[in-house]
Amino acid sequence: MLRPYHIKQLIFEGEGVALDFKRTITSCEKIAKTMVSFANNKGGKLLIGVADDGTIKGVKAEDEEKYMIEKACTFYAKPMLEPIFEEVYVDDKLVLVVSISSSDTKPHYALGEDQKWWVYIRVKDKSVLASKIVVDVLRKQQDEEGVMITYSSKEKALLEYLEENERITLKEYAQMLNISRRRASRIMVNLILSGVIRVHTTEKEEFYTAS
Repeated sequence: MLRPYHIKQLIFEGEGVALDFKRTITSCEKIAKTMVSFANNKGGKLLIGVADDGTIKGVKAEDEEKYMIEKACTFYAKPMLEPIFEEVYVDDKLVLVVSISSSDTKPHYALGEDQKWWVYIRVKDKSVLASKIVVDVLRKQQDEEGVMITYSSKEKALLEYLEENERITLKEYAQMLNISRRRASRIMVNLILSGVIRVHTTEKEEFYTAS
């Protein structure tokens, strides 16, 4: 059970991979995107009634906020999400805490304003659209079979490149070996799943490094 000092501590730490502040819920699409990114990562918390700068404003209509969250979890996320609610009074103002667990059925998709389903992941304090490679990794991480890696010249070329260079992009790798992006993607996914390389996603680009 969260206490007022827990909320103040979370606010002091600031928004991040597992924490997001919302003054109020105004859009099912936007909040579904955030919650899906938590479920696709290691879980996270929404503090509703807290402004972006950390000021505690309080929730005015908690039932309405809960309704929006539950609607977003049910109709704007697939597979659907199961939020856990806690109500904490901080300095006589109500903060609604919504916890989303890391999912066992990744990837989760959020319904966008374009009426299409998209996968999001959490990058620092932002919910970012996942690349096809990341979606494949999330999907295959749920498989029980695991990954068998046989190192062909293509895998060896990538690992040798990363011994000499700090990072590489998918486009650079495909051009280096003169193979299709799809073939390069499959190799990357298997190497990520086996823990040999790591994927790094930012708002502007995605790149890969040796683990």
